[in-house]
Amino acid sequence: MKLYESAEDYLERILILTNKNGKVRSIDIVEDMNFSKPSVSVAMKKLRENGFISVDSKGFITLTSEGLRIATKTYERHLVLTELFENLGVSPEIARNDACRVEHDLSDETFEAIKDHLAKCK
Repeated sequence: MKLYESAEDYLERILILTNKNGKVRSIDIVEDMNFSKPSVSVAMKKLRENGFISVDSKGFITLTSEGLRIATKTYERHLVLTELFENLGVSPEIARNDACRVEHDLSDETFEAIKDHLAKCK
């Protein structure tokens, strides 16, 4: 199943917030991403229905194994691309923003080549 960028962004954000705070609820995503409550609610419903997250009786969100796989992949791409862009002399803020745009469309082959290149440069 091909996910939309927004779904990948939500999964990535859930991973980041879980790592930061331990537990995540929809309101945490609303505040962190500066999105409206209804938008986040609709997104969480779709992610839950498609098996990417689970929500317990207290409203805490957990990534399923598939949701975690996608979130981890997206987040790794974000970190690696940000590092690449910063190494090229791009300012940190622009590097992060551009990495967020590119992380969704980059082929696995190209991403692996970028990782190998960065490893050789270290």
